[in-house]
Amino acid sequence: NPSTPCFNVARARCPIRQSRAPLFLLSLNLKMAAGTLYTYPENWRAFKAQIAAQYSGAHLKVANAPPAFTFGQTNRTPAFLNNFPLGKVPAFHGDDGFCLFESNAIAHYLSSDALRGSTPQDSAQVLQWVSFADSEIIPPASAWVFPTLGIMQYNKQATEQAKEEVKKVLAVLNQHLNTRTFLVGERVSLADISVVCSLLWLYKQVLEPAFRQPFPNVTRWFATCVNQPQFKAVLGEIKLCEKMAQFDAKKFSEMQPKKDAAPKKEKGSREGGKPHEKKEKKEKKEKAPAPAPAEEEMDECEVALAAEPKAKDPFAHLPKSAFVMDEFKRKYSNEDTLSVALPHFWEHFDREGYSIWFGEYCFPEELAMTFMSCNLITGMFQRLDKLRKNAFASVILFGENNDSTISGIWIFRGQDLAFTLSEDWQIDHESYAWRKLDPDSEDCKTMVKEYFAWEGEFKHVGKPFNQGKIFK
Repeated sequence: NPSTPCFNVARARCPIRQSRAPLFLLSLNLKMAAGTLYTYPENWRAFKAQIAAQYSGAHLKVANAPPAFTFGQTNRTPAFLNNFPLGKVPAFHGDDGFCLFESNAIAHYLSSDALRGSTPQDSAQVLQWVSFADSEIIPPASAWVFPTLGIMQYNKQATEQAKEEVKKVLAVLNQHLNTRTFLVGERVSLADISVVCSLLWLYKQVLEPAFRQPFPNVTRWFATCVNQPQFKAVLGEIKLCEKMAQFDAKKFSEMQPKKDAAPKKEKGSREGGKPHEKKEKKEKKEKAPAPAPAEEEMDECEVALAAEPKAKDPFAHLPKSAFVMDEFKRKYSNEDTLSVALPHFWEHFDREGYSIWFGEYCFPEELAMTFMSCNLITGMFQRLDKLRKNAFASVILFGENNDSTISGIWIFRGQDLAFTLSEDWQIDHESYAWRKLDPDSEDCKTMVKEYFAWEGEFKHVGKPFNQGKIFK
């Protein structure tokens, strides 16, 4: 029957007569994504999916507050873990039962073809910038911004290093945007959404006018994006930083979990009186304590991050070692390497409590520009920040642009490869080939000397020294 919807849909699919089919009938063939996004408020990773849905028209419900979702509770229930084993957010549950974790995958699923890239070349470029955001922007941005939010302890060396890394990525973006309005093509794509969201806290917290002045193309592009209606619907009005935020020790202290003091045991008096009788008399004399000052208000994002459970020390099972790593690091940082630091290392090194490893990057053919290769090392160091207390490393880039290798000497607490002790440390280590060294061998002593001093023959490499990075 030509009047039935079925006939019209069939006609719409016919290549010969497709031009005669009304456009609204063609849309019947497209199934729009629909579902619920679980997250906590102000989660920049979730913003990617929400903005993508605004552009594509996907039907997305956001569960970020009780009773629909309580961060730290709902995501630890068996029902939630059954669908999302890591218990992390954002997490997407489709109305059809389809589940996804990892923000980039969710944003991709909720995007339209136009956002993903309309040609194979555009799609590849979109993926390139999404990966760039994760690997090049997020590590230094976190190291710099998190201490200003009170989420992480301040480390001057790490912060200064992060600032330099941020300058490098902004320079790359600034050059790319010199003749472009958007990152890929002539319209907003998932590339713009991902990179904007990764830069969001930088622009809100620390990129003051003087710092961003050398990168006008990036700021112009960022402002263009965040003022699009689809961005505004999710992000609201974005105010760029006027003054670089600094570490606030008080805020950091307040965000640390409070430990209840253990009650003191009551002692009886010499006269045989009951302990609580004296306590009652003393309490009467004491004045009522002044009300505690109100805690500095935290935004919901900070509260959510602070609520994450504190990880156990992966090295807690190891016996105490006589080798004081911090003492060696001070020698290495402040005194001559060959005449002071190296002799100190071998004199005090505990062969039972520590181990020495050689690590070599497995994919040298993928290394291009040397500054990008150095970013690879720096990014790994930043993701291993909590390992610093129990490790030391000297990692070197050898060679030149498009012909380089990365390798290094690592000192770890214990006899095992430390990366395997914590899920948080396993992001990068599988990209390296690891070999445990015998501290009593001449081969080990030569490599330790050369890598610590950044000079020597490096016979196993076959390329000249370019630059080195120290993890301490």
